[in-house]
Amino acid sequence: MNAIIIDDEEHCINRLEHLLKDYCPEIKIVESCQDIDSAFNKINELKPDVIFLDVQIHDATGFDLLRKFDKIEFEIIFMTAFEHYAVQAFRFSALDYLLKPIDSDDLISAVEKLKTKMQGQNSSTDSFELLLQNFNNLRQKNKKITVPTIYGFEMISTQDILYCKSDVNYTTLFLKDKKNFTVARTLKEFESVLSQYDFFRINNSYVVNLDYIKSYNKGKGGFVKLENGVEIEVSSRRKDDFLVRLNKLT
Repeated sequence: MNAIIIDDEEHCINRLEHLLKDYCPEIKIVESCQDIDSAFNKINELKPDVIFLDVQIHDATGFDLLRKFDKIEFEIIFMTAFEHYAVQAFRFSALDYLLKPIDSDDLISAVEKLKTKMQGQNSSTDSFELLLQNFNNLRQKNKKITVPTIYGFEMISTQDILYCKSDVNYTTLFLKDKKNFTVARTLKEFESVLSQYDFFRINNSYVVNLDYIKSYNKGKGGFVKLENGVEIEVSSRRKDDFLVRLNKLT
């Protein structure tokens, strides 16, 4: 697979080149760029299979580069050093990311995912749009998440979500209007993003919106009753943290 590295720091480019050579020889670096304009030209000229794209490039972002393309016909692995909100957004898109300084095991994992992804049917353009929506939503703190569906994606207000239920590598979101969405994301990923919006994982299978808890009944772990009448058990090992979170809301 041919690749282009886009990063404004030469030492980061050099490190990634060495890591790819040592651990991922199936990736051939055909070019490296340190600004958006040269990257845009080289992508059009060389037509790489994948680009390794830094989130922050001088005064611009990797998103500014991607917006220049009418259609994204290459895979993308983002690189970021510190932007926590960006990491959360990546988790809900079909695009991979690497945290700097890049770890060899993380790189190997990303390349393996890349191989699998290139055999699939997902549109890179759709994946980028999904990432951009989540990136903007989290950055603006407007309490919405964008989740992929078989038809495209849905913008869902966190306040419309009653609870999330795990089904191995899928999660079903149950909404106030009695609709539900099943998404190919783990419950852990939803927990990571929704915890900042007063959601809490009360057992291995459920993350609940604390705003919709009607009552809590004591027991070994106890159980909660939501406003729609659903009762969910609280695991004993999460009980203490759960009660602390509830007390903070009152």
